[in-house]
Amino acid sequence: MGEHKDRLLRGEWYLDEPELAEDRRRCQAVLDRFNATGDQTTLHRLLDLAPGATVLPRFQCSYGTRITIGRNSFVNTDATFMDDARITIGADVRIGPRAQLLTALHPVEDHELRRAGWERAAPITIGDNTWLGGGVIVCPGVTIGENTVIGAGSVVVRDVPAHVFAAGNPARTIRALPPAGTGAEHDSEG
Repeated sequence: MGEHKDRLLRGEWYLDEPELAEDRRRCQAVLDRFNATGDQTTLHRLLDLAPGATVLPRFQCSYGTRITIGRNSFVNTDATFMDDARITIGADVRIGPRAQLLTALHPVEDHELRRAGWERAAPITIGDNTWLGGGVIVCPGVTIGENTVIGAGSVVVRDVPAHVFAAGNPARTIRALPPAGTGAEHDSEG
């Protein structure tokens, strides 16, 4: 394994290298087949898909091998998962069209390091029974709690607790949601 791929896997600062480029090329070849056919079994070559999990084309990701999608979860069209770090999606999650889960970070303070191409990644975790509305962007290192709804078009830059409705740019908690199973959770705010 190359030095920088090893650094990427450890969550450290790294530079792109031929091995990483080849991993992305292999991923893209599988995605090209999936996006042309919609055949879910094709995605099993990349993603860790639990039974009943569905991903609709067009789907894009960086490597695929660091994505886990839980049982009965659904990813709608045109999703982009930049999986330089692990992306973990729980069971019964709904992800709206054109959602983006982005794990890559670039140097903010040091423009010379940014220009040189240094980056690192931070994982994203989405709890069970969560709904991300259309066009939601989840930034690196974010955890979203279970039974939470993120409103369409929101940009999630920090962790969101369980059992809330959050929205905006940056997303903020708007209100608590009732416990699952009370029948009061049939709103359409995502």
